[in-house]
Amino acid sequence: MSQQPQECTPKSDEAWKARVKAEAAALDAQSASQGAAGTHSGPQSDGRSAPRERPRIDPSQLPPANFATLVTMFSTQAMVALGLLPDPISGQPEPQFPLARHYIDLLGVLEEKTQGRLSSNEQRLLESSLHELRMAYVELVK
Repeated sequence: MSQQPQECTPKSDEAWKARVKAEAAALDAQSASQGAAGTHSGPQSDGRSAPRERPRIDPSQLPPANFATLVTMFSTQAMVALGLLPDPISGQPEPQFPLARHYIDLLGVLEEKTQGRLSSNEQRLLESSLHELRMAYVELVK
């Protein structure tokens, strides 16, 4: 059974935005009530440790949501998977070539699907990122 992709319309976009705002408000209210109740990450009454809270993300610290950020994000993931950058969890380079190839292929799909729709700067960024990653992949897989 195949489903047709849902078409993005201004109406569906507004519904999605409203749903996201409602979910964010509910999470904020839940966090505020837990903070007021004095939650802690010590042992619970049944002896288990309470899950640690994730650190709050400061929206002003997030990069802009634009094409360059998207290309940079995939490129960075590919570099980590190639072992050119340390794994953020272990702090050590951990090459995972199939994963690196996946991220490089995703950038290739992005290049194919945006052909003729990018500014000259965006096109250069994507082409140079793909070229450098492909060359590094070929060298490292030898």
